Amino acid sequence: MTKDKIVITVSGPPGSGKTTHAKKIAEKFNLRYFSTGKYFRQMALKLGISLEKFHSKAEVNSKFDFKADNKTIEEAKKGNVVIDGHLTGWMAKDYADIKIYLTAPLKTRAKRIAKRDGKSIEDALEEIRIREESNKRRYLKYYGINLDDLSIYDIVINTEKWKEEEVSQILEKLIEYYIKKKSLRNKETVNINET
Repeated sequence: MTKDKIVITVSGPPGSGKTTHAKKIAEKFNLRYFSTGKYFRQMALKLGISLEKFHSKAEVNSKFDFKADNKTIEEAKKGNVVIDGHLTGWMAKDYADIKIYLTAPLKTRAKRIAKRDGKSIEDALEEIRIREESNKRRYLKYYGINLDDLSIYDIVINTEKWKEEEVSQILEKLIEYYIKKKSLRNKETVNINET
């Protein structure tokens, strides 16, 4: 691992595999891990309401999003971190070295969430629909960000196309190449400054 601080964001919709892969990346490269989604859930828990109700509350009160997004930026500024969350690529883009976006078809994501949370596929589909529509409305309203715009990301992967381990290998190779290139650039800069 390079001595330079590195920031990696893993974004994507619910059930895309972002948390799974963000944790794997953090472990593989010995980086801190921060989940914006978990932070958001903790805020909902403190208010004693469901995540869906909390999303509705956040639509009329921007303080919840701003608090989570400021925390994301704060964690990115510290460096040596993998940050996962729906909007992390956008929020931390000025600090992120690599911005990853993971996705999968809606039915695939609903099946994953249903299996993970022990609920019906119909309930998972409804949960995803509510969360995604709320996220899109809020981010457009508060930041002017269109979540369908993936142009800021360095890599976009449909996680339905490959097995979990294959996605991990793709991401690990990408990060290894980046670290190697960054290390070489830094050595060249040092050499130029010494001459």
